[in-house]
Amino acid sequence: MAPEPTDALAERTVAAIDSGMTVGLGTGRAATRAIHALARRAKADSLKITCVATSVASHQLGESLGLRVLAMESVASVDFLFDGADEVDPQLRMVKGRGGAMTREKIVAAAVHARGRRVYMIDDAKLVSRLGEKMPLPIEVMRFGLASVTRRLAEIGLSGPIRRKDGGEYVTDNGNLVIDAALPGTRAPEDFGRLLDAIEGVIDHGLFLTEAHEVLVEDSTGAVRSMTRRG
Repeated sequence: MAPEPTDALAERTVAAIDSGMTVGLGTGRAATRAIHALARRAKADSLKITCVATSVASHQLGESLGLRVLAMESVASVDFLFDGADEVDPQLRMVKGRGGAMTREKIVAAAVHARGRRVYMIDDAKLVSRLGEKMPLPIEVMRFGLASVTRRLAEIGLSGPIRRKDGGEYVTDNGNLVIDAALPGTRAPEDFGRLLDAIEGVIDHGLFLTEAHEVLVEDSTGAVRSMTRRG
């Protein structure tokens, strides 16, 4: 049987994971690559690890590959999280949520303890000069009060369609809707984050402004470089 092709980005992402760790599994294509790489490494190195997942899909994938995946409600802290991102600016601020899992991704990221590590994986096309340059900002909202929430979003300069999938409304793992709003450069991302956090009915949003300790960037040749947060 031919050996599996190497995946430098995924393998570098999981290289620092050790036995005894609780590992957060991200969501999306990049994170899926790392979940596969982690399962291979856990088997090859007999790692004793526990995982939590940021989505139902990642939970199911991890279990199918032989990883021990617990429900997040039973886990108080996380040692290491890997995930993808949709945009990353020069300050390592990110937009996430194309996969619809931003609320759970943010909860797991917040559970990483002070000595833990959060690593995000992207290809170099996702590097931007400002957030919102290429991608809309996903905003998870309750259906209850949708019209009033939409009005309040428009008042702060955030408007966009309700996400749809397979001919119907897209629904998150939490049972909510997603508005994909154009993110203008009229305010700092931190200002938009504070305004969004103050709107009742907004569950969470895709602005991840301080979460990244490290971003691993893959170029078109498969080479990987690291960007780390200053300070």
